[in-house]
Amino acid sequence: MAAGELPPKPHTILRGPGGQLRHEHCLTRQGFDGPFTILYREAAPHVHRTVALSEHGFAPAGIAPGHLAAPLVRRHYRSTELPAEGAAPIDARVPLLANADVVVGVLRPGASDPVYFENGDGDDLYYIHEGGGLLRTLMGDVPFGPKDYLLVPRGLTHRFILDEGQPQHWLCLELLGDFHVPRQFRNESGQLRMDAPYTHRDFRRPDFRGPLDEGIRTIVSKRDSVFTAYTVDTSPLDAVGWDGTVWPFAFPILAFQPKTSSVHLPPTIHGTFATRGGLICSFVPRLVDTHPDAIPCPYPHQSVHCDEAIFYCDGHFTSRRGVGPGSISYHPMGTMHGPHPGAYEASIGQRETTELAVMLDTFTPLRPTPFAPPIEQPDYHATFIP
Repeated sequence: MAAGELPPKPHTILRGPGGQLRHEHCLTRQGFDGPFTILYREAAPHVHRTVALSEHGFAPAGIAPGHLAAPLVRRHYRSTELPAEGAAPIDARVPLLANADVVVGVLRPGASDPVYFENGDGDDLYYIHEGGGLLRTLMGDVPFGPKDYLLVPRGLTHRFILDEGQPQHWLCLELLGDFHVPRQFRNESGQLRMDAPYTHRDFRRPDFRGPLDEGIRTIVSKRDSVFTAYTVDTSPLDAVGWDGTVWPFAFPILAFQPKTSSVHLPPTIHGTFATRGGLICSFVPRLVDTHPDAIPCPYPHQSVHCDEAIFYCDGHFTSRRGVGPGSISYHPMGTMHGPHPGAYEASIGQRETTELAVMLDTFTPLRPTPFAPPIEQPDYHATFIP
């Protein structure tokens, strides 16, 4: 993707109308071996007037006291019980589950970001459960609303401008091991295959607008969960053009194309996006199995290599009772999990499901943070007893 003013080749001269030299800004991944984007800036982007620890930022993802000695049980967290405070997104994120690859958090922001943010620890993949607004970035603006995934690449200068008067409730997956589209969805040239569960047209790309000065001169950067504030002399949104494969986007979850078979297929068919050690899945309203004797409800399974966390969004959840929009179920590897009593047989004869949910499977155990126990349903594991 390309936008704005670009020289004929990278690393060559680009001057403005007055003859001033533009500054390259290379946003690279995996050192210099992975995808990259090159931006062209009016001012040198690495000049900071002041540097100090920031008053902005969200809590680190520590481990809840006593968890490592706790029994291995299925858990249910009610994210709707987290307070809906007036904090900006940069301050409002609450981590609930974490490992070395991903941090699962929820935020219920109430104000637009007063500063720009650059997350040096990971890509941020949001799911907008409620609310909406504008993601303002160096590469342009991305509007977003309910039922959208929203990706902010690692290190990208951005802030959120919230729609006024709307309650906001977002899921956030901080992907410490980088975001990518599953390889099986791409052909040899990198294009999405015709049998992939979505197309290039489903992604809303940034609307590039050129340099913009909002009067904000502070950039907050996060690295190793430390937030540092840099003061700059000119607007950080001074890009005159860019090209590359690293850019923010919005993707409506309902654009995901579900698969149906004669009998129940494993959850990998719902795979949407991937990260190191994890797969992000989308459960969307769909037709279910066509075999006359099919059991559409997920079968009990013992996934000995994967933790499973599900954020419930909307509709009727065939295999669960007692969960609702904003619930997060967590079923750890090493223990059996499956449908609630009665759901397995009750699903026979169903021809469609209305459930809407986001699931994360990880190969490294997730640990609850200190913010998780206060919103946990204490008897959830026992609810599977008939």
